Amino acid sequence: MHHDNCIARSGTTPPLHVHHLISTIPPGVLDNRDHSLDLGPATSTSQASRNISRFNAPLNTSAVTTIKPQPYKQGLTPIASPLRPHCSARDRLKLWFPVESRSLRDARGNLLAITDADLERVLAVMNLSWAEGTRESYGSGLLVFHVFCDIRGIPEVQRCPADSLTIITFVSSCAGSYAGKTLTNYIYGIRAWHILHGQPWKVQKEELQAALDGAAFLAPQSSKKPKRQPFTSKFIIEIHKRLDLTSPLDAAIFACLTSAFYALGRLGEFTTSTIKVFDPNIHVKRSDVTLDAEDRHGFCVSKICLPCTKTTHEGEDVYWAQQADLSDPKAALLNHFAVNDPPLNKHLFAWNHPKLGCRPLTRTAFLKRIGEVTKSFNGFNLKGHSIRIGGTLEYLLRGIPFDVVKSMGRWSSDAFTLYLRQHAIVMAPYLQDSPILEPFTRYTMPPLR
Repeated sequence: MHHDNCIARSGTTPPLHVHHLISTIPPGVLDNRDHSLDLGPATSTSQASRNISRFNAPLNTSAVTTIKPQPYKQGLTPIASPLRPHCSARDRLKLWFPVESRSLRDARGNLLAITDADLERVLAVMNLSWAEGTRESYGSGLLVFHVFCDIRGIPEVQRCPADSLTIITFVSSCAGSYAGKTLTNYIYGIRAWHILHGQPWKVQKEELQAALDGAAFLAPQSSKKPKRQPFTSKFIIEIHKRLDLTSPLDAAIFACLTSAFYALGRLGEFTTSTIKVFDPNIHVKRSDVTLDAEDRHGFCVSKICLPCTKTTHEGEDVYWAQQADLSDPKAALLNHFAVNDPPLNKHLFAWNHPKLGCRPLTRTAFLKRIGEVTKSFNGFNLKGHSIRIGGTLEYLLRGIPFDVVKSMGRWSSDAFTLYLRQHAIVMAPYLQDSPILEPFTRYTMPPLR
């Protein structure tokens, strides 16, 4: 898919190693070369061979494996193009090419010591800088953008690199049909597509922001999600009463819920998207758990090592401690181990299906079962993110300093305070006239800006 006017991109261009370059230098030139740069009479080739092992190590292909694409939705089917093969949303950033992409030649037409394989590796490595969920969201935006361009008859060369007017026209055309945050993510996706394929992003920042702000104002009411209600320890106890913890699925779900709640974890870090995508290098396993590690004062804390998270591919550690009531994550996890006993290299919350055997706990199965249990006694709009919000609330109401909770939740900014301000139960302590709440307020409220 790369384009070069002078070289056929067949993937057969050989790499230009040092010894090959020397062999092409005309006779007599080497006699006048700078001997301070001499590679040595008999060592250059062997040294180059030894250096090869430092480059092009095998990539973690499990992180870049493609999946079978679903059919396009009605009204969002792009015109067929060899530049845009039918693939899953998460693969579009990498597999959909602009008409201009990186070349084997520099701006002056000089051949670079780069091969097609090198360029493919560049794409594969850069593509991994965005998390899988982010790539999927960006791929959805890329599809909407190209369908818009197809309808308007916008030529391929004007789609990437795109100018400001094309992009803000796209935003304006979508206004009234999409939520403001959705459109913002779509623009980030188009920008990521430019970056990945080496094309400049020349969109005027102030114009784009004004268009996005206006589109957010015009967002349809149906696109506006109701406020997420937080889970609470009391609410988790009510769930405990209605689950059958001798059931494999219920045991796994309650262990997952309590661990995510007290560790301030994202639900996606503790579950899988489907039963087929479990990867021990990405998803949490039973072997990633350390129970009851003691500090110098004898306090016990349990640790879960998350191999990969939304914000880092290196993984992060999360912690919780034993609780005194029925929301205790330790008791829930030990019960899950007793009922399901997942192998050390399997998903931490894997459960025993009566017919299909051991299978990872998916986000869909978790939310479906929680929805069934809570429907009878709770009318709140509870989502996966409500667990993390609720855990944050729990620690703040215990008087844990704001910065400590922020560190526990692995937030790099104060953006999560927006969620807290949306709930009356969070704001209630600050609205009272009791002086006993003054230290709590001082510790937990972020500084004024």
